[in-house]
Amino acid sequence: MPFIVLLLSGLFVAIDQILKFMVVENLKPDGIKTIIDGLLSFEYVENRGAAFSILQNQRWLFVVITVVISVLIIYELFRYQSHEFFSYAASALIVGGGIGNLIDRAFHGFVVDYIHVSFFPAIFNFGDCCVTIGTIFLVVHVLFFTEDGHQPEKVLRMK
Repeated sequence: MPFIVLLLSGLFVAIDQILKFMVVENLKPDGIKTIIDGLLSFEYVENRGAAFSILQNQRWLFVVITVVISVLIIYELFRYQSHEFFSYAASALIVGGGIGNLIDRAFHGFVVDYIHVSFFPAIFNFGDCCVTIGTIFLVVHVLFFTEDGHQPEKVLRMK
C-alpha cells in the first residue's frame, strides 16, 4: 500500500503543476477571472511566503521544512504498522501538495496561488488544499484511530 500512496502523491503533484501551468499561461496576463460572482474567482498571485503570505522571502526555509516533513512522512509510511484510510490519505495529500509547492519555490522563488473565495481572505492553490485536507486527516487518524489519541508524541512519531 505505501507504493500506491506514493503514486497518489505523484498524481497530486502532477495535478498541482498542470493547474499552475494553466494559470500562468491563461490567467497571468489578465490577472483575475470571476467564476461565481461574489463567491469564487481565480486570481494570479506570486506568493513568496507561507499561508496568508507570512514569512515573506524565506524561500529556503520553506524548502528545507517541506523536504524534512516529506521525508519523515515517507519514512513513516513504510515503518508505521497501524495505518488506516486517514493516515494513508494524509500521507498522500501532504506529500503531494507539499512537493507541488516545493517545485514552485525551488524553481521560481515563489508559489503560484490562484483560488480566491470571497469568505476567506487568503488566495491559495490546489497544493495548499491537499496539505490542509491531509493535515485534517492526520489529526483525525491520531485522535480516533490510534490506541490512545491523547498522547501528543504520537503526532511526531506516528506510532
